[in-house]
Amino acid sequence: MREKQAYNLLFVCWIIAMIASLGSLFFSSIMNFVPCTLCWYQRICMYPLVLIFLTALIRFEKSVFYYSSSLIAIGWFISLYHNLVQLKIIPEEASPCVQGVPCAMKYINWLGFITIPMLSFFAFSILLSLMYLFYRRFVNEK
Repeated sequence: MREKQAYNLLFVCWIIAMIASLGSLFFSSIMNFVPCTLCWYQRICMYPLVLIFLTALIRFEKSVFYYSSSLIAIGWFISLYHNLVQLKIIPEEASPCVQGVPCAMKYINWLGFITIPMLSFFAFSILLSLMYLFYRRFVNEK
């Protein structure tokens, strides 16, 4: 029963990483939204998670926590920073977007607050929470 729960958590993490990766590809390839520098950094953290979680599902490795947590945490901090830039809490001059698309650019604005960096923040937050739960229940068992 515990192994099935652990497997299900990994499967949900894989689905979230897959949806986030395909969503970013949809926005850039289909909708032709050019990603800014911070968007690229978030993608660099998200794309490998698809393969990491898939490998963990196939081999059923509990050590996936150690491989994925650093990418998730870094991606979460970058997405938090990106949202703070878009909300103008951090000035745009403090962002790495000096050429090309500005980091404060909002391609979408659903319900008045859901932007592409916010979607990334949601994905990384869910993954962070699920990996914490995975660690507490299955990796750090006594």
